[in-house]
Amino acid sequence: MIAAIIRWSLHNRFLVVAGLVALCAWGVVALRTVPVDAIPDLSENQVIVYADWPGRSPQEVEDQITYPLSVSLQGLAGVKTVRASSMFGFSFLTVIFRDDVDNYFARTRVLERLNSLGELLPAGTVARLGPDATGLGWIYQYYLKDDSGKQDLGSLRALQDTFVRYQLASVPGVAEVAGIGGFARQYQIEVSSLKLKQFNVTLGEVIDAVSASNANVGGKTLEENGAEFIVRGVGLVTSPADLESIPITPRNGTPLHLRDVATVGIGGDFRRGALDVDGREVVGGIVVMRYGENAHRVIQDVKARLASLAPGLPAGVSVAPFYDRSDLIDRALDTLKHALWEEIILVTLAHILFLFHFRSILIVTLPLPASILIAFILMKEFGIPSHIMSLTGIAISIGVLVDAGIVMTENVIRHCERAEEELRRRLTPPEVFRHTLEAATQVGRPMFFSMMIIILAFVPVFMLSGQEGKLFHPLAYTKS
Repeated sequence: MIAAIIRWSLHNRFLVVAGLVALCAWGVVALRTVPVDAIPDLSENQVIVYADWPGRSPQEVEDQITYPLSVSLQGLAGVKTVRASSMFGFSFLTVIFRDDVDNYFARTRVLERLNSLGELLPAGTVARLGPDATGLGWIYQYYLKDDSGKQDLGSLRALQDTFVRYQLASVPGVAEVAGIGGFARQYQIEVSSLKLKQFNVTLGEVIDAVSASNANVGGKTLEENGAEFIVRGVGLVTSPADLESIPITPRNGTPLHLRDVATVGIGGDFRRGALDVDGREVVGGIVVMRYGENAHRVIQDVKARLASLAPGLPAGVSVAPFYDRSDLIDRALDTLKHALWEEIILVTLAHILFLFHFRSILIVTLPLPASILIAFILMKEFGIPSHIMSLTGIAISIGVLVDAGIVMTENVIRHCERAEEELRRRLTPPEVFRHTLEAATQVGRPMFFSMMIIILAFVPVFMLSGQEGKLFHPLAYTKS
């Protein structure tokens, strides 16, 4: 069969060359669409579930939230294990699925189970899914740089949460944009216990009054003189003065307002961390990439969106990055480019030095970039991303490809030279074709099985599983 393929290829050289050009064109398209990252994703196939229960001790959270959720989620199809932790006012669960389970199928199963567990959880507690991302999804981090000195940490955090965050969240491939640093603004009501006792008001009445007064109410429509008027009541709080004027209870025909028993102001939410850049506290954000996306493309889209929203920022405020994985990705790609060019130059010099046959240089060097493009076609079809391990497999295989090309070329040149010595003249084109076919057929079978032996040597690598398999499988596939 190998000899028949060689004979057919030599008799149909135009079709072979046309097919090679078509594959190279397809490879260029695949090269531009294969997901590109710096390092392989070794994280497990996981779905994150979290639930808030403010003010409760870890033991209460463990008994009433963490334990019911972990037991219920353990029975889902494809689940390997459920890891859970209970903290003050917070429950965090990680549901680990088998690697062969699709990530979005797993998220759907978890969401269906959570929808049926509402009665098991305390009132007001809702379990939510985390972003559809992995530990490797942290691809870009930035901070808001204020050169004017007019913005405080509260206003910068409000700018991050109400403007920058939503702009970046709409970028394709972004799973979440998390704000960090600064102070999250909120209305704060400081109730005086002495005044509550003086006016005989309970804290529950104050809470109920504030909740009931912060709402817009819709009504019907009124028709008058052929026009329709919409009736609605506007009651949303827009300033501390609106909160201060909320009535709590009547007292001898005079309403008792919130300002009579409490002090209202704007302050920062409780926080447990800060963001530091060059010794000063700043406000920033973390861009998390969605599972399976092209990290390099998402980063470029995020940069483009940041550039487009710059005119909408306050005067003197700009967005400055301090973690950008695209630099590492570019360096990983440059490694392959340098290895390819170095290999082509070394092969050319070796041919000139030992064979001194310039046309044969094309036979050996052209398959190098062509094989890389074909490898990217297979990477795209099999879902293998481009990162440092898969590119390393391609770089290693370049040496094997050069060996095969040199063996084939040297054997053809040797047969032609021996025939010219016997005939004592230059060979005619039909004679060159006949000797080329004979030489290629002679070494075709040994070359094929030598390649198969090299591929079989990687069988132990293909048998790896877990994190070891995720780390070395891309190298073994691209090498083969």
